[in-house]
Amino acid sequence: MNKLFATRERFLRDRVPVRLGGIASNLARIRSFSEDPTLGNAVQGVLLQTGLFIDWVAPDLDLEQQALLLEVQRLIARSRARWDRLWTDPIERTTLGREAGRWSDRILALSGLASEE
Repeated sequence: MNKLFATRERFLRDRVPVRLGGIASNLARIRSFSEDPTLGNAVQGVLLQTGLFIDWVAPDLDLEQQALLLEVQRLIARSRARWDRLWTDPIERTTLGREAGRWSDRILALSGLASEE
């Protein structure tokens, strides 16, 4: 639990755009890792961490932004609930990767980091 607390404290020190960028980065990792069936454990870890990051950033967002991240939470929950089938089926795994990639792009745009100089 100590490591989780330290991770949370570190995450919350960043500005909101950077926190959103971290979520986008995790989603991009899921997209990339989904191409390799041997990386299932890594994807499970990133899914869990991404869900926590969303929980931790949500209080600092407006309602519209929270609703957007709720959709990502739904993707995470659906993926975790049917993990064994999802990860062993190449089509399901590819679909997860594509969805995560789309969400990564949306969250990165929301963060505004891509447009910063």
